[in-house]
Amino acid sequence: MSDIEATVQALAERVRVLEDQLAIYRLVASYGPAVDSGNADAVGRMWTEDGVYDVDTPGPLEGRASVSAMVAGKGHQSLIHGGAGHVMAMPVVTLDGDRAVATGYSRLYLRDGDGFRVWRVAANRWELQRTADGWQVTNRVNRVLDGRADARELLGRAAG
Repeated sequence: MSDIEATVQALAERVRVLEDQLAIYRLVASYGPAVDSGNADAVGRMWTEDGVYDVDTPGPLEGRASVSAMVAGKGHQSLIHGGAGHVMAMPVVTLDGDRAVATGYSRLYLRDGDGFRVWRVAANRWELQRTADGWQVTNRVNRVLDGRADARELLGRAAG
């Protein structure tokens, strides 16, 4: 292989890594607008058919349909109709071929009188897989930062 071919191959790989990171950032950032607009189908499409959303409340949601049903459900709908904002922080992304992990924070703001208050701050670990439809969530773990060790351990795995 010539030096030019090797350079082009190295650049192509770097571009693929950058495109993957950008797609994952976009996926994670899209969660807030999708869930706060009540777009259950868009949120569901973020997960694989058998993907899991492991959240403290309402409990683990298994499968894309369960994730969509949560968004369409009475509890979530009452949150967003009262004024809510799910805000994701930029995650730390680790790529491994067609799999990736994104670890970061999420905050949920709720309308409170004339302003907003932070109602929930959580650690999140998004396990992702490249599919024919792009990157999708196979497992998301969301743990409230309330002093429990599991939330700290989740974050610590990304600090490496």
